[in-house]
Amino acid sequence: MTSAHPGLPATDAIIDGVDVDAVAAAVQACAGVSGLCGGRYGEATTYLPGRAVRGVVVGGGRVRVQVRSAWGVEAPVLAAAITAALAPLAGNRPVDVAIADIDDPPAEKGSE
Repeated sequence: MTSAHPGLPATDAIIDGVDVDAVAAAVQACAGVSGLCGGRYGEATTYLPGRAVRGVVVGGGRVRVQVRSAWGVEAPVLAAAITAALAPLAGNRPVDVAIADIDDPPAEKGSE
């Protein structure tokens, strides 16, 4: 990301005081998250100049993330981990976590 003002950080990813790139990175770093999901029609996507951050939306005083979970991860445990990881980035805003998809189960040995 580049800044229009040399020496200053780029701010195109800051929405209502929240860095959506940092939110996306924090979510993807959580154990049990396979990826971020923007939704079938992009409804869970932040659109920025020249790019999009899928799976992250900031607005209405909330931070909403939409993820794909690894197989076998309990939804409440995953949601709590994501919420905790985003607490320092979200400020006083509530964090809404949507688990939009789950990975396929691992292939059984010998079934190939």
